[in-house]
Amino acid sequence: MLHLIDTHAHLDEIEVLDEQIIEAKEAGLVAIIAVGSDLSSNQRVLEIANLHLGFIFPALGWHPWYIKEDGIDANLEFIAANIDKVVGVGEIGLDYHKRVRVASSKDLQKTVLDELCKLAAAHDKPVLIHSRYAWRDAYDAVYHAGLEKAVFHWYTGTSSVLRDIIEHGYYISVTPAVEYHEEHRRAVKEAPLSQLLLETDSPVTYGRGSDHEFVASPAYVRRSLKITAELKGLSEAELAAATTKNAERLFGIV
Repeated sequence: MLHLIDTHAHLDEIEVLDEQIIEAKEAGLVAIIAVGSDLSSNQRVLEIANLHLGFIFPALGWHPWYIKEDGIDANLEFIAANIDKVVGVGEIGLDYHKRVRVASSKDLQKTVLDELCKLAAAHDKPVLIHSRYAWRDAYDAVYHAGLEKAVFHWYTGTSSVLRDIIEHGYYISVTPAVEYHEEHRRAVKEAPLSQLLLETDSPVTYGRGSDHEFVASPAYVRRSLKITAELKGLSEAELAAATTKNAERLFGIV
């Protein structure tokens, strides 16, 4: 049995979580990093992790989709108060899609990201970064905060930013979108094995509107594994061993 880690899943959004945890273990998962998106999500993530100690590890964050001016104090204070209970700060980052910017401006997103990066740096926690259409700004925020540990989740950005990510020792994580998303596939090909992680972003829907549409669960990290192994010219066993070791090192869950 291959040992795998799903390094990015929204377990608080999964309705049949107990069933999916059983399926994940049957698929060879030895750990899941459960990420938070806002205050209520973070609270639920901590509850789930407490019910599955040693298998589910919490990360608390504030997704750029949900950032609001009037929630800054409450969200930052909750994450700071529970920072010693988590293995990372995330999901955090920037999203410059026009629909997101209507609700949360670039400046507001940057302010929140800077504060969360400072908090992570002060406590030596890795950050899990969302960077859609904001790859350079997200990288700059992480780098200028002095962070030594970061993963750019579901990376689809430019090769120039990816080179900086790799040069500084940060990671990118691979989702099942690697089956069809050309920018994601290119990034996976360019990144060294030593800086790759696997994830599912469960319960996101992949291939939306296509004949291959599916809703991810943590067990689907096997799909990320399969295609990544093909792209890297490795056996699934080799890739599983390397990415699991990477995740254990990054999140300190050995």
